[in-house]
This record gives sequence, C-alpha cells and structure tokens, in this order.
Amino acid sequence: MKNLDNILNQVSKPARYTGGEWNSITKKWETTPIRIALCYPETYEIGMPNTALPILYGILNSQPDTLAERVYAPWIDMETILREQNMPLFSLESRHPLKEFDIIGFSLGYELTYTNVLNILNLAQIPLFSSDRESFHPLIIAGGSCALNPEPMADFIDLFVIGEGEEIILELLEVSRAYRGTKEELLRQAATLNGIYIPSFYQVDYTKNGTVHSITPLISEAKPEIQRRIVTKLPPPITKPVIPYTKIVHDHGNIEIQRGCTQGCRFCQAGMIYRPVRERPPEEIIDAVDKLSSYCGYNEVSLLSLSTGDYPAIEELVSKLSQRYCKDNLTLSLPSLRLNTGAVKLVDLLPSQRKITLTFAPEAGSERLRRVINKNISEATILQILDTALNRGCTNLKLYFILGLPTETIDDIHSIVDLAAKIHQRGKKCRVRISTSILIPKPHTPCQWLAQETEEQLFPKYNILKRALRREQVEFSWPNPRASQIEAALSRGDRRLSKVIYHAWQLGCKFDALSEHFDYHKWLTAFEKCGLSPSFYANRERDLDEVLPWGHIDVGVTPKFLKREYHNLWQEKETPDCRQGKCHTCGLQRWQVSCQKALDSLSL
Repeated sequence: MKNLDNILNQVSKPARYTGGEWNSITKKWETTPIRIALCYPETYEIGMPNTALPILYGILNSQPDTLAERVYAPWIDMETILREQNMPLFSLESRHPLKEFDIIGFSLGYELTYTNVLNILNLAQIPLFSSDRESFHPLIIAGGSCALNPEPMADFIDLFVIGEGEEIILELLEVSRAYRGTKEELLRQAATLNGIYIPSFYQVDYTKNGTVHSITPLISEAKPEIQRRIVTKLPPPITKPVIPYTKIVHDHGNIEIQRGCTQGCRFCQAGMIYRPVRERPPEEIIDAVDKLSSYCGYNEVSLLSLSTGDYPAIEELVSKLSQRYCKDNLTLSLPSLRLNTGAVKLVDLLPSQRKITLTFAPEAGSERLRRVINKNISEATILQILDTALNRGCTNLKLYFILGLPTETIDDIHSIVDLAAKIHQRGKKCRVRISTSILIPKPHTPCQWLAQETEEQLFPKYNILKRALRREQVEFSWPNPRASQIEAALSRGDRRLSKVIYHAWQLGCKFDALSEHFDYHKWLTAFEKCGLSPSFYANRERDLDEVLPWGHIDVGVTPKFLKREYHNLWQEKETPDCRQGKCHTCGLQRWQVSCQKALDSLSL
C-alpha cells in the first residue's frame, strides 16, 4: 500500500491505520499459505478493546502455515480518501488489500454495526451478496453473539460460526487447508462440522401473515439444527495483547476470570447464551497479571466476567493481587459487580485509590418488577449495600435501569425516582448517576416472545424521570427509543432484513451505534422499500408456538426451559441460581453430566 503514507496526514487519528503496534504479529505474506483478516466492524479505538479478536489472533498466528491480520472500520475522512483514490481497504499488519485474503472473519457483537460490515466489504471492493461472489473472492465468515440469530445477515455471510470461535477455529482451518475445489465444495465440507451454519444451504418459507413458516436444509450436509460450540476449558489468557499507539476506549489490561453466568436474569441474553460457567484457576489469573504488567506496562487490569463478584475465589484473588502490587500503583477494575454485600467488601480489598466509583444494576425500581425479571433483591438490602459503599468512601455511584420491562407500570418508574432520592439523601457528597436502557427482547431469552414498548409508550416514562431526577440533583441519561427499535428489529429479524440492511447502507447508513450518525428516517425508508415494517419485528408480541427466525440455532438452553421461565415471569416466581445446588434442567445437561463440574464430558 505505497500511497498510504501520502494520505495519513489528511485524516484524523492516523494511528488508526498505520499498524506496527507493540506485540502485533507480521508474518511473511509470500510464504504463508493461509491468510485471514479478522475484522471488528467499528473504529479502531472501539474495536481494539474487544476480547474475542485477540484470542483468535493468537490461535491463528500460532499455526505455522497461517497468518491473521486485523482490520477495523475506517472513519469518514479515511473512507472518503479511499473512494476518491480508488484504494481498496487494507489490513493493519501488512497493508495488503482485504480482497487478497483467503478468509475475512467478522465479529458481530452489536446489531447496529451491520451496515458497517457492508461498508467494509464495499471499501474492500468485494461483492456484498454472497450469491455474487466467485471462488476467487475471500470466504466471508462471521461469529459473535449476534450470530446466534444469523438470519438478518444471511445474504452477506458465506458461513457463520455458532458459539465460541476458539473451540472450532482450528477445525475450520483444517477444512480450509484441504480445500482444492469450488467454494461450494468448501462450504459443503464445512457444513459437516458442528457449529457451522451455511445460510445458502437452507430455504426459508413464510406464512401469509409474514411470520416464518419453516427453515429447511437443502443438502444432506446441512443439519436441521445447529448446536452452539462450547469450549470445555478457557483458552490461555492473552498476556501479550497488541498495544495501540493512540488512545482507545477501555485502555487497560483485561483478563477473563470466568465465562458464563447462571443467575438467570430473564432479560439477559448473555446469561443464557454463554452458559455453563467456566472458571479460570486463581494462580493462572495471578500469573497473567504478572505478565500483563511486565510485557505491556499496564497499571490497570480489569478482571472480566459477566458477574465478577460470583467468581468463587474472588475475595482471595483480589486480596492476593492487592498485596502483590501494593507498591506498584496497580489499579484493579471489577466490572459487572452484582448488587450484594460481597461486592462492597471487595472495595476494601482493592489497592488504595483516591476515588472510588461503583456501578450497580438494580435494573428495576420496585421489588415487584425485580421479581418479574428474576433479580430478587429488596430495597432495604439495596440501601444497606449502598450505605456501606458510601461509608467506605464511594464518591461516584452509577445505577443502571431497564425501561419497558414486562408488566412495568408508572408506579415502577416512580420507584426509580424514590430509590435515587433515598440514595442521594444518604450521600450528599457522592455523585449519583442514573443510566437507563430500553428492553430489547433478545433471542434465546425468556423475553424473546415479548413486544418491545413503542416510543409513545416510553416517552411519558422519560418525562417523569427527567423532571423528577433533575429535582433530586441526580444525573440522568436516556437512550434513543428509535435506535432501540431498529436494534430490536435487527435482533429479532428474519432473512428478509438482509435487503433492508442493504438499502439502509445504500442510503448512507453507517456507524449507526453513534447517535450523531443514526438516521431513523433512512431506516424507515429502507424498510418501506422492502415492504416491511420495524414494528412487525420489534413491537409485536409473538405466540409461543410461532416459528422463530432463530429457532434452528440450538444454544443449549432449550425452548422448553425458556417457556417455563416466560410463565414464571408473569407469575413473579423466582428461579434460584443453579450453582446453589438445584438443577433447573435448562437443557445443557443434554450435552454434559453437570454444569457445576468440569466440562470434560462435554460432547458435541
């Protein structure tokens, strides 16, 4: 890419495109047979902290015959120059055009990045629709949490990885090594692997009212159901991550201490699709912190988990790390703390810090509504925990709530205000912030049959919170309900939405996750052009017997369990954490002997 150095002075943040960072891996292009580009469809500073790509980057580059390089979505100024000069989008490590790679793998973690995927392919000068690509074009694959409903992106992706990529990537690589024929022959061979979904090998039929009637395999290799792949043991932690030369979000070391959660919050997709819980041994975590500090110079390390406080040895782990690094000014970050006394105890174990910021997620203001979503904690307990946090020096407190939860009433909204007022009265010197999101009834959760509330239903709740929290001097943030509707439509959509995404991109939609770039009217135009409506997908309650667009994707948690939890939701019935002793037969026992023991018996 000889012209790159001549244009970097024309763009903001040129370090997004230079590559050559500390710990990046560059292999010889000419002598490495298999070439893979790993893509996160967001800007460099947002994509770099992603934890999935570094794992695959390390695994693939450990193979002598394979190179893996990175690419992120170029910002508007760089895109403009690439188009003006007819320069194809390139990788960071070797600056080779993406169209020269054998495989391009996208990590799909957020539905509002779908138009970025199309923009990246177009900038790479690769046909967008899989049906238009020839055998000489790169194989386009995708994975991540969004791939568990692959249908909205089905027209663009050749192959979806269902589940945890580190479990299947080497098997897929072996298929690629043996590939000698047409792309269809490669895909047929890949389809025999568990956890691989090839959209072009399935036919989707619809009913007269627009719902899915059936999803039918077209060839013998295509399985009626695709089982999610699950790693039995967490891969070694990344201790030599690529260190950027420019500021990125979450610019610190990351160590995944456990994967999965069994608390069973009924709105939470991650808690369902990342089961079972797998824990990393404490000694492995301590060793990883040592190496991150040594190899990268980080003075802050985040212990990652869906619920960090649920790690069995968390107090012992934090205590050991605090003592080990007490003289090194190491900051330990504990995201995703559950609202309980154990979380506050951890604060005392952390290395001394000038300011203490705690983030909790009550999710709902009233005890009744918390029972509905299976987050059963009393207001008295919440206030007791927060009192303890304030007494121990908490200077910043952030609370997350979800609006539009099932059975939610105006009284539940007032309960958020009442709770915020009580907290503020207790901690006059503490900065209290309330952050709200809107329920997205995600696939593979007990809420997947629910309708998302409309903008008209949500707006009165917003007005109540805005006025009342301002009066209480509590900071308040509110999402765009229109963006949430499009997110819900894309999350719950079928294969027909591929055309909607394509038309939205043609109209100029990209970086839709950024409020200043999201254009609701362009999305409405795209839906209308396809004879569809976002409300059909987002704001429509679904019958329990309806064929769901993601019904052929088996994540382990069964529809029977989700329906049982759906009924428990309406009855405000608690389902305790299964790690407390009782198995709730969520479905994973089909694949393993016990969710609470090692996964040696896991067989897919």
